[in-house]
Amino acid sequence: MKKVLEVRGLSKIFGKGCPRCFESTGPAFDTNICPHCGSVVAAHDLSFDLYEGEILGIMGESGSGKSTAVKNLYFDQMPTAGEALFFDDQRQWDLFRLNAAQRRRLRNERFGMVYQNPTLGLNFGISSGGNIAERLLMSGLTHYGQIRERARELLRRTEVMSERMDEQPGAFSGGMQQRVQIAKALATRPPMLFLDEVTTGLDLSVQAAILDLILEIQRELRTSMIAVTHDLGVIRLLSSRVLVMKHGRVIESGLTDQILEDPQHPYTQRLVASSL
Repeated sequence: MKKVLEVRGLSKIFGKGCPRCFESTGPAFDTNICPHCGSVVAAHDLSFDLYEGEILGIMGESGSGKSTAVKNLYFDQMPTAGEALFFDDQRQWDLFRLNAAQRRRLRNERFGMVYQNPTLGLNFGISSGGNIAERLLMSGLTHYGQIRERARELLRRTEVMSERMDEQPGAFSGGMQQRVQIAKALATRPPMLFLDEVTTGLDLSVQAAILDLILEIQRELRTSMIAVTHDLGVIRLLSSRVLVMKHGRVIESGLTDQILEDPQHPYTQRLVASSL
């Protein structure tokens, strides 16, 4: 199986940090705030591999560090320590050693991100079709007709009526905005997609439709994904493997069925029990 992403020792501290941050925080101390310097250890020593066509779930409560992981990998933030290698048909990319131009290239052409809050992933000052066009232009496509047709095709694929492609996202419901954001993320057919709490706050019927769409994309395009969520139903439906995080650390990992049916860590047991 082809490896797409290799992450080793990813750590992120918010604040000045000190030599005792890592040894004084984590699940054993029931906090991710360093008592010595007040810094927040958002993630520490996160390591995993991701393979072609796989959906890896990262679950945990708010503040566990799960969103920090994808934001570092998508270059929204830069890590304090660690290494991440991305493999595609062209080359191997050492993500945390790239310059600004290389990071922009990967974001525009090889990665896609779908945020919980569509305002982070969409430009509300232009049309829905314009959002997709914006991403295509940044990836180097300049032919107006081709851009227009690609935007129409993507909106149709995500079940947004093409008649509405010239409307701004603000005129859409939350579920429709998520569909537009997914269409935008898929514009360049990226091999790597990050999903950050994409169903939170949506009606159950809308959630189901979004999750079905994600699975359809994964099956047809063989897109590798990292799905961050606190919703065990989303984890169960989407992911084949899962990491469980608490206070910035991975406390349990394995096959999704194994973790949800027979959790070993007391924290995971409480999470699973709370969803029943």
